[in-house]
Amino acid sequence: MQFVRLAGPFWCSENKTTIRTLSAFLVALTVAQIAVSVIITEWSADLFDALEQRSMSRLFTQVGLIVLIFIANMAITATHLVVKRRLQLSWRGWLTDKLIGQWMRDGRHYLVTHLPGQHDNPDGRIAEDVRISTEYAIDLLHTFFYCVLLLTSFTEILWTLSGTVTVDLGLIEIPIQGHLVWLALIYAASASTLGWWIGKPLTMATDNRQTVEANFRFALVKARENAQAIALIHGERHENPHFHRLFGNIVDAWNQQTHAWQRITMFSSGYSILSMAFPILVSAPRFILGTISLGALMQSAQAFQQMVAALSWPVDNMGKVAEWRASVERVLGLSKALEQLEREIAKPDPYRIRLVKSDKSVLAFRDLCISRLDRIVCVSTLNEEIRAGERVLIAGNAFSGNKLFKAIAGLWPWGEGSVELPDDETMFFMPPRPYLPTGTLRASICYPSDASVFDQQVLENTLELAGVKELKEQLDQVADWEKNLEREQKQRLGLVRLLLHKPKWILMQEAFDSLDPEGEVDMVNLIHKRLSDSAVLTITKQPNIQALYKRRITLC
Repeated sequence: MQFVRLAGPFWCSENKTTIRTLSAFLVALTVAQIAVSVIITEWSADLFDALEQRSMSRLFTQVGLIVLIFIANMAITATHLVVKRRLQLSWRGWLTDKLIGQWMRDGRHYLVTHLPGQHDNPDGRIAEDVRISTEYAIDLLHTFFYCVLLLTSFTEILWTLSGTVTVDLGLIEIPIQGHLVWLALIYAASASTLGWWIGKPLTMATDNRQTVEANFRFALVKARENAQAIALIHGERHENPHFHRLFGNIVDAWNQQTHAWQRITMFSSGYSILSMAFPILVSAPRFILGTISLGALMQSAQAFQQMVAALSWPVDNMGKVAEWRASVERVLGLSKALEQLEREIAKPDPYRIRLVKSDKSVLAFRDLCISRLDRIVCVSTLNEEIRAGERVLIAGNAFSGNKLFKAIAGLWPWGEGSVELPDDETMFFMPPRPYLPTGTLRASICYPSDASVFDQQVLENTLELAGVKELKEQLDQVADWEKNLEREQKQRLGLVRLLLHKPKWILMQEAFDSLDPEGEVDMVNLIHKRLSDSAVLTITKQPNIQALYKRRITLC
């Protein structure tokens, strides 16, 4: 039900007309598939009767009919596949957009990492688990609906073919109508119950495997993103055993899942053989006694198999249901965490920092206290006002300064008091590692604005000012700039980005710590000169930089 509440609104979304049309078409095609199955059983009965009667004319008639059935079945099956896959992709795209919209909004992707709960590896949950949740849901719903129609259609056929069988108990004789139907029900119910019991461990095993696979993938991605840092300190000796441990968890989970699959496979293989032979053996005495024809015998066997197949849906889809359920739980885990975060932010809590928009060009802290997640205070009762154009050094505890910047950005709501922000005035944060997305260098520098906003000559001149004129020739090259550039180059490109955007408020945290002291001073002086009307708040350990600031706010 929780998954229905999360993903169900897809059918009422803005494209509901197209979605509902595709769904109705899928239902109609499924009904057509059942019709073909019924026609094939009737054709089979006529074929075997023609063979029993050695009628060549009836045989040629059946050959012509099977060609028509063959063409119709191909057309229906192919169209069904296209419609189903289009619906699956549409649902996946809708749910992916919904989750990404919740996750990648106003720093929620950062804040959610601080909440307790099972919502790790959100990238894997959005990319892989959403795919499985939606694709398998439609697959399972389709096969379930197909089996219901199959059961309805072939129960009637099998009931008619069964006739009445009299059971002689000595003293009394009991007539049983539709005995093959009752046998099919008992057979399928017994097999389904046994199969479901055998397959129960698979759900836990599948969930565990998906979790450890995601952990292994995350560790590899993290190592790739920090390849240079690992290489510089020769951290490979630590990383390799770490990867081996994570892969060892995958091996354990794989073996656990293999044992669960082994039990299901053994049961399913035996069950499939018995399902093929059982209906013929049960109906054979009636054929031998001459009660039914060969065609009726084969049609009874096929109808029995179809009915048992319909009743065996839980057994046949046990593995897929387990995998679907595990993925749904992972998607719901992320969705619940994001919803919990929204409630935490929205509820009136005295232990939350309030962000207040002001019509004044002032950044103010009113009785501001910043706490850690365990509510230990790291910034206590801060009352300060910073006006436009001021240069302020945030001195003292660097950890507290980091939390202050996050509170200003709305990324750290834990604490008390308020932060007043100037409305409609841009704030620009310069961390030690500026983010450079993959793409052209031009687009990466201009991020988050569009590259077309900035003039080519202005961009080249700014690169020269920042001391990276050698990168002018690479502006239209596509690469992973986080990996390809040195830390100093990336920090200088952070300065280029700042000078291009010309914000009114600048918050720098060790933004040039890879440069030598003179280079760092040059960068800060360049900011003060080029953006003289902008307010600058700086966190730095460099004494030469600290000397440039007359006003200090010292955090304990």
